[in-house]
Amino acid sequence: MTGLVDRLAFHPGELEAQRVAGTSELAARVRPIISDAIPRGAFDFLTRQQMLVLGAQDHDGRPWATSLVGQEGFLSAAGPHTLRANAVVVPTDPLAGVLRDEADVGTLAIDLVMRKRLRVNGRWRPVDGGGEIDVHQAFGNCPKYIQARVMTQEPAGFRPVARRSEVLDTRQSVLVSTADTFFIATAVESGADVSHRGGNPGFVEVVSPAELVWPDYVGNAMMMTAGNLSVNPLAGLLFPDWDSGATLQLTGTAQVRRSAGGGSGPANGHETVFRITEAVWTENAFPAGWTEPVYSRFN
Repeated sequence: MTGLVDRLAFHPGELEAQRVAGTSELAARVRPIISDAIPRGAFDFLTRQQMLVLGAQDHDGRPWATSLVGQEGFLSAAGPHTLRANAVVVPTDPLAGVLRDEADVGTLAIDLVMRKRLRVNGRWRPVDGGGEIDVHQAFGNCPKYIQARVMTQEPAGFRPVARRSEVLDTRQSVLVSTADTFFIATAVESGADVSHRGGNPGFVEVVSPAELVWPDYVGNAMMMTAGNLSVNPLAGLLFPDWDSGATLQLTGTAQVRRSAGGGSGPANGHETVFRITEAVWTENAFPAGWTEPVYSRFN
């Protein structure tokens, strides 16, 4: 990353995505919420969280989304410009090697019960037992499309078993086609980002074992994911299996296009098509046994 980049300004891809979506004026009004420091009011919020979603690029430049989990207190703000995570990804994770060194990361601390989320993007550096992130961007997101669910088992040590493929098998296709939540990682020269996507089960369509489509919903108007994709179409997805504790991680290419059927409900008239280049299914990578979801009224 270069020191000449204004990390608090929208980059050209985001500005173009806002123009296409018709959200430029609203995005300009909400842009001041982006800060280079964790809000003081978020310090306590972070210590209550048990999950941090993280996005980064592997050594080949492919984005992946993954998760760090721990008991309350595993996340903390070691000052307004440093986020501390006392956890590491499982050793079979596609980002395990990357996170042993410094890396650009996007993170999302999400409270599924209270439907609150905080995005913190910056530079990861490994420390004993986890990592610290030098904050480049920090901002809250709205509660839209978050399904409320509760972790019923405390996070514990995992014994992961990973399997890689180029396409989805039947079990993976079922998980995706019935999902109400997933996370998407993107990256551009100025840094990485990870964002939440939610909707009623079935909002993600499995077109084929190698292709997915989902509608884009009205969000915070900043169009960060779409803006990143307009510059760099590579992306990574994370689908948790809330029942079994397995995870499905996908990397591939994503393209935002106009929906054939237009917009209805929360849809904004566009959709994202994702083409898989690699899938990683990992048993025992995530806490299992979450409660049944309470769906967002925004769905």
